[in-house]
Amino acid sequence: QVQLVESGGGLVQAGGSLRLSCAASGRTFSIYRMGWFRQAPGKEREFVAATSRSGGITYYADSVKGRFTISRDNAKNTVDLQMNSLKPEDTAVYYCAADSSMIWSDYRTTSRWNYWGQGTQVTVSS
Repeated sequence: QVQLVESGGGLVQAGGSLRLSCAASGRTFSIYRMGWFRQAPGKEREFVAATSRSGGITYYADSVKGRFTISRDNAKNTVDLQMNSLKPEDTAVYYCAADSSMIWSDYRTTSRWNYWGQGTQVTVSS
């Protein structure tokens, strides 16, 4: 099993920045891809960003491309999400996800990720 714990959420004004971090423990050697999803009130959980073990493969949702950056530190078993130029529509609970799959055709599908953190709230005020 793999355990994921997020940190770094909070309240920020529009245009500001936040950095989320996710620490993995347990059978971390089995993890290939790690990513971030978010869920706003009344909406479904949606994909934000993902990266491979080496960091050589990254994907971003169109809504965050150019503003968010995902990075991974395998020595520390962490994956971070740097969020810049935040907008009120970025307000959501952000979840870290991990999986052993090396298939990228389904990375946007929440059911294709095995491990999830408990989530951290990000609120962007206008």
